[in-house]
Amino acid sequence: MESTASPLRVTREGAIVTLQFHRPEALNAVDVPMALALRDAARDIAADRGVRAVVLCGAGKGFMAGGDLPTLRADPAGGAAALLGPLNEAALLLAGIDAPLIAKVHGVAAGAGMSLMLLADFVLLAEGTRLNLAYINLGTSCDVGASWALPRRVGLRHALEIAMLGETLGAEEALRLQLVNRVLPAAELDDAVRQLAERLAAGPTVALGHMRRLMRASFDRSLAEQLAAEAAAFDACARSEDMPRGIEAFFAKRKPRFEGR
Repeated sequence: MESTASPLRVTREGAIVTLQFHRPEALNAVDVPMALALRDAARDIAADRGVRAVVLCGAGKGFMAGGDLPTLRADPAGGAAALLGPLNEAALLLAGIDAPLIAKVHGVAAGAGMSLMLLADFVLLAEGTRLNLAYINLGTSCDVGASWALPRRVGLRHALEIAMLGETLGAEEALRLQLVNRVLPAAELDDAVRQLAERLAAGPTVALGHMRRLMRASFDRSLAEQLAAEAAAFDACARSEDMPRGIEAFFAKRKPRFEGR
């Protein structure tokens, strides 16, 4: 299944859905139509239990250059509201699904592009990619969850430096700061993301969903609260179809075949 309608291309191969930002003439800067299309795609994914991995990527020369500045120039407050409503809903939906989220990033990720990148569970970066949170350079604070995700990735002190100085980070610096999982030659990026998506899509999707939510929520809970959440998640996995498959495969000394249910 493929949707080629601009400004977001939605492609499905089996259990893997790819969302490609597609305004290459504007370095994929997110305008209102793209924000609405991303929200609608996220709604569809959240309603489809057959989706077992999601890939975010950008067309052309970069991942995403941030918010559409002509929209914000014409009406700063109104434009921001029109963009952030659907973008925030999309971010919440994609954070809440069981399917892991992979960002395939090349060229540039700035502003909202970097914010969306930070929400992914896995980030694979092409060599030569440039990252910049950028908001402070425009006289504004960040959005689309950056202030939530960035301190969790790099710690508060590094997060403040990245956000408040607005400096560009190269790929190797992003790797050193643990903003990304891997930096790869551009020619190897597609294959690496495909292999990772296929591996995750073949996994126990229910358990992966509980794992990603447990990890994200752990910063806001006491140990006692987290232990209770872990017990509830483990119970849910025990009642799934995949955990018995995994246990039987272990005793049979064979690789498990999970169905994502």
